[in-house]
Amino acid sequence: MLRGRSLSVTSLGGLPRWEAGLPVENLLLFEVSWEVTNKVGGIYTVIQTKAKTTADEWGDNYFLIGPYFEHNMKTQVEQCEPVNDAVRRAMDTMNKHGCQVRFGRWLIEGSPYVVLFDIGYSAWNLDKWKGDLWEACSVGIPYHDQEANDMLIFGSLTAWFLKEVTDHADGRHVIVQFHEWQAGIGLILSRARKLPIATVFTTHATLLGRYLCAANIDFYNHLDKFNIDKEAGERQIYHRYCMERASVHCAHVFTTVSEITAIEAEHMLKRKPDVVTPNGLNVKKFSAVHEFQNLHAMYKARIQEFVRGHFYGHLDFDLEKTLFLFIAGRYEFSNKGADIFLESLSRLNFLLRMHKSDVTVVVFFIMPAKTNNFNVETLKGQAVRKQLWDTAHSVKEKFGKKLYDALLRGEIPDMNNILDRDDMTIMKRAIFSTQRQSLPPVTTHNMIDDSTDPILSTIRRIGLFNSRTDRVKIFFLFQLILHPEFLSSTSPLLPMDYEEFVRGCHLGVFPSYYEPWGYTPAECTVMGIPSVTTNLSGFGCFMQEHVADPTAYGIYIVDRRFCSPDDSCNQLTQFLYGFCKQSRRQRIIQRNRTERLSDLLDWRYLGRYYQHARHLTLSRAFPEKFHMEPTSPPTTEGFKYPRPPSVPPSPSGSQGSSPQSSDAEDDDEDERYDEEEEAERDRLNIKSPFSLSHVSRGKKKQHGEYKN
Repeated sequence: MLRGRSLSVTSLGGLPRWEAGLPVENLLLFEVSWEVTNKVGGIYTVIQTKAKTTADEWGDNYFLIGPYFEHNMKTQVEQCEPVNDAVRRAMDTMNKHGCQVRFGRWLIEGSPYVVLFDIGYSAWNLDKWKGDLWEACSVGIPYHDQEANDMLIFGSLTAWFLKEVTDHADGRHVIVQFHEWQAGIGLILSRARKLPIATVFTTHATLLGRYLCAANIDFYNHLDKFNIDKEAGERQIYHRYCMERASVHCAHVFTTVSEITAIEAEHMLKRKPDVVTPNGLNVKKFSAVHEFQNLHAMYKARIQEFVRGHFYGHLDFDLEKTLFLFIAGRYEFSNKGADIFLESLSRLNFLLRMHKSDVTVVVFFIMPAKTNNFNVETLKGQAVRKQLWDTAHSVKEKFGKKLYDALLRGEIPDMNNILDRDDMTIMKRAIFSTQRQSLPPVTTHNMIDDSTDPILSTIRRIGLFNSRTDRVKIFFLFQLILHPEFLSSTSPLLPMDYEEFVRGCHLGVFPSYYEPWGYTPAECTVMGIPSVTTNLSGFGCFMQEHVADPTAYGIYIVDRRFCSPDDSCNQLTQFLYGFCKQSRRQRIIQRNRTERLSDLLDWRYLGRYYQHARHLTLSRAFPEKFHMEPTSPPTTEGFKYPRPPSVPPSPSGSQGSSPQSSDAEDDDEDERYDEEEEAERDRLNIKSPFSLSHVSRGKKKQHGEYKN
């Protein structure tokens, strides 16, 4: 903490303010990332959602640094002149020396300032900057690695900019947080040049960890056995690994996003993280308590319309007893758990058929893949559905007019004559148009190389082809490689945004093997949609730590760390089967509980971990001016959401052996479930004070241990 000042929690509008111990008016805060205004992966979500909380605390002293792309600049950034004199003078100096530096406000919540570097405009300096990097840390970059070369330019421009800022900072101290190895070169060069800045490096996933997990290696049980240099060299990423590791060791403070990634980083990067900074979201509460339930019903109806079209001619199941499941994310077949999910769907299909269930499960795979166009049969299905809808409306109009005329005459119409022969002919033709000889397709697009696609190959192996007897139906909803959004409201197939689609589904399934945090299940939680995650994801471990019975709150955690793949698959199958056995009322109760967990994921609470890292880096970079007592980051030691005392504690555990109708309700549940009492208890729990206690460094945690 600051010498002579207290690091106590003060209140700001009813919310904790952890920056209160820092004189932010005398500091400048920069965050550097390749994903500032540039959506590539989950880091974009981290920075975008955290910006409002940070900007509220730091005001005009908070800046984001990223790459300049013309399209992003035109659509996301409002150009303006910098108010801060140090930033303005730094930009002027760089622009005079052959660079292009842009400045503006990013049009997101909080409207933070952004400084954007044109990478291509400064590429003429590449050879010189390669020499600078070699002198700084003896790391060379191959000429053919375009991405690494771009990162070198970006990092060199960042270090140059920070030097100019510190030269004109007028006594203000500068804190810079670098995200991932792409921003790491700026950190390495800044420290090599001894710039007077306090640095934080955050890794959201280790480079080598992602590569090793994608190779189907038993990663977590062999963390201490890998020859790191050899593994990185064999995968031709040794230079990138060296940049990442050098960034980690150059930073004053090293942070990562979860405990599971902290264990990984300690072995892969040879430094134990100083602070774990969980990722959050901007949580918006509706004024109406159950508005999210209404949104679920509305968007579910739109998904049902898509399903009606896709399954025309084979719509022999009840959509009111149909559950919508989905998986979304990068197309990493093993890392994202698509392999275990498909296998569990095959086993779920067997269970539902064996028990003669009337429940149908429709599963959506939303992942980027190489395609050349929409599947013709899929487009035809939506056209047939629309044609049937138009036919039904025209017949309804004629029927309604005849009925109206008859009632005006005081007659009860003859139902046999109210529809004439032409009406019957139109309806028969409509019915004939729904006949099809083929099964509904499992993909919405034409794959460029479907014979080697891992998901389609697995579907062929397990035999889930959307036949009439299957209780599990599959869609592979492709996301175009170059399209940054998973779904779009302008799509001719399923005109819904991703958030709308998630709200319309019943369950998100993300059984990842490698997931340093896991924004997809977190987004489901905030929207009140139950999800499946694993104890190898940061989100899953976070929920295990904070919720006594995650399943009762709609968070199903598959054990992929201490179980064999087959046992994990069986556990996932039982989770899915148990979910199918829930009544409609039980699903509503569970969604209410899931949505209440959203407070745990709010940046207003999780932002304090980042704030603690800033306190720590100032004390290390400027020990003569800032002193922090030996405290740990804010923790929730001993704090957990309790296991709900009411029925159903875990809906899948209180059911019979076979699924029941989704309309079934148990009168006893009305007496034993008091939602208001349960919600108030949860609200009090989330307000429990986060403690500041000294972190024990006595016993070193082994790579196979994790406190659940």
